[in-house]
Amino acid sequence: MLKQIRLDKYLADMGIGTRSELKLWIRKGKVKVNGTICPKPEFKITIDNDEVCFDGKEIIYQKYMYYMLHKPAGVVSATIDNVNRTVLDLITDKQGKDLFPVGRLDKDTEGLLLITNDGELAHQLLAPRKHVDKTYYAKVRGEVTGEDIRAFEAGVNIGEDYITLPAKLNILKSDFVSEVELTIQEGKFHQVKRMFEAVGKEVIYLKRMSMGGISLDPKLAPGEYRLLTEKEIEHLKSNNK
Repeated sequence: MLKQIRLDKYLADMGIGTRSELKLWIRKGKVKVNGTICPKPEFKITIDNDEVCFDGKEIIYQKYMYYMLHKPAGVVSATIDNVNRTVLDLITDKQGKDLFPVGRLDKDTEGLLLITNDGELAHQLLAPRKHVDKTYYAKVRGEVTGEDIRAFEAGVNIGEDYITLPAKLNILKSDFVSEVELTIQEGKFHQVKRMFEAVGKEVIYLKRMSMGGISLDPKLAPGEYRLLTEKEIEHLKSNNK
C-alpha cells in the first residue's frame, strides 16, 4: 500500500515551514499538486506518485537528508545559538526537519561537516568504538619531527589522564610553522589542539579534510554546501557500520 500523508505535514517534514505557516501558504495558493493549485492543507499526498511544488519549486519527499558543508571559521557547530551564527544558518534552502551537525568543529576550525537528520548514521560515525577516521590539515607553530610522529602513534596524554588512541601524523612541511595532516579516530574536546600542546606545539590553523571516507569537495568554498551523492551516502552507511 502506497504511503499517504497530509499536504501540510509533507511540506513541514521537508523543512519548508511550520504547520501553521504552511496552512496559511497553502490556502493562499502557493502550493501545487500535480500541476494544480491545492488550497487544502489536509489533502492527502501519495508520496511516491504525486508531484508537490511550493512557490514553483518541486519538493521531493525524503525521510532523511544529507548535506556536506564547508564550515567556515566564526560559526558554531550547533542547531541553535543565541549569540553566534550556527552551521544550520548556512543551509539557506534546507529541506528536511530536525537537521543537526554530525559532531562538532571548533568555532575557529574550518572544513568538512556533515549535516543530517539521520540519527542512526550519526551514531555510527561518532561512536568511539567505531574508530571512524577523521583527517585534518593543520598549521602548527613549532618544528614537527619524527619524534612527534612516534608520540602520536603511541598515544599522548591530553589532560585528565586521558591517553589518545594511536593517530597517524604526516609531515608536509617542518619549519618554524609546520604543515601536517593528522588522522584520528576520536573526537575529544579540542583534541587536535591538545595533542599538539602535549608535544609542546601550538595549532594556529585547523581544517577537517575528510570523515568516514568522505572528503571535502574542493569545489565548495567556505560557507558553501551541497547534498551528498547517493554514492557518498551508501559509502558512509556501508563502510562505517
